[in-house]
Amino acid sequence: MDLPTFWFLVIALLWLGYLFLEGFDFGVGMLLPVLGRTDVQRRVLINTIGPVWDGNEVWLIVAGGATFAAFPGWYASLFSTAYLPLLVLLLALIGRGVAFEYRGKVDTDRWRRVWDTVIVLASWTAPAMVGLVLSASVFGLPLDANGDRVGGWWTIFSLPTVVGALAVVTFSLLHGAVFLALKTEGEVRSRARAFALRGGLPLLLPVVALVLLAQFREGSTWTWVPLGIALAAGLLGLARVAADREGQAFFLQAVALTGVVVTLFGALWPNVIPSTVDPAFSLSIEDTAASDYPLMIMTWVAAFGTPAVLVYQGWTYWVFRKRIGTQHIPPVHAP
Repeated sequence: MDLPTFWFLVIALLWLGYLFLEGFDFGVGMLLPVLGRTDVQRRVLINTIGPVWDGNEVWLIVAGGATFAAFPGWYASLFSTAYLPLLVLLLALIGRGVAFEYRGKVDTDRWRRVWDTVIVLASWTAPAMVGLVLSASVFGLPLDANGDRVGGWWTIFSLPTVVGALAVVTFSLLHGAVFLALKTEGEVRSRARAFALRGGLPLLLPVVALVLLAQFREGSTWTWVPLGIALAAGLLGLARVAADREGQAFFLQAVALTGVVVTLFGALWPNVIPSTVDPAFSLSIEDTAASDYPLMIMTWVAAFGTPAVLVYQGWTYWVFRKRIGTQHIPPVHAP
């Protein structure tokens, strides 16, 4: 395997990690007013992701940085064409992070309502922008022979990219509900489990539509395999929630998401951005890759750095693995 293909697979893996880990973060934020009927219950929801949400965002930073270093042509065309959605994503992530930190600084209901609203709005907006940008890279953008966008900023919107945005939002919503059913106890857990069971199938429909669009438009024979695995794992995950096996359901969501990402990037390969203006203008892996020397340096750095990061993040999840409930929430202490 040559280095450009290797780093294409690495970037796909980074997106998989980000969508899985940050996905339930977003879902918890979206479900804050739905499952948290009181302030203490909302604090339970926030505390389930309190130790990990900022670490989960690192996967997005690394995915963007790896794209910049390994495929500068891919980075330049995608980030310049999707400038406004990426700016909205950045603002949503900043607002969400500030809200987590500032929510408990003042002990008034009005103060907490303001920051809860920021968390909810940002948690809905960010996955929509992620899905829009990622699906735009998979399904194509109006690029000319120089890799520049043809038309205005609105050209990123199309049926496949809108479906992609909706798919990431609905998956995050379901993912967050299963995560809360796994991480909480008592009334919050019962509500999360009921939400996942009632809304599971409708929330999976946009994801199914996304992978079928990718398969029928750009897929090959072998990509039917991960697509089938994704569909089977998604349905089996809902069955495990019904059987009170949230841990198994959470694992099956990882399997389903892996099948989705493999299908999408399998349909994209060997391109990094297809051109909707003319297929001859599509940006391929070879056309946009950096030279072998920087790719080799990146490979050595990743070989030593990645295991350390994975061990550290895995240890964090292990330390905070237990369920929490309202009885674990201390009284409000604000300056």
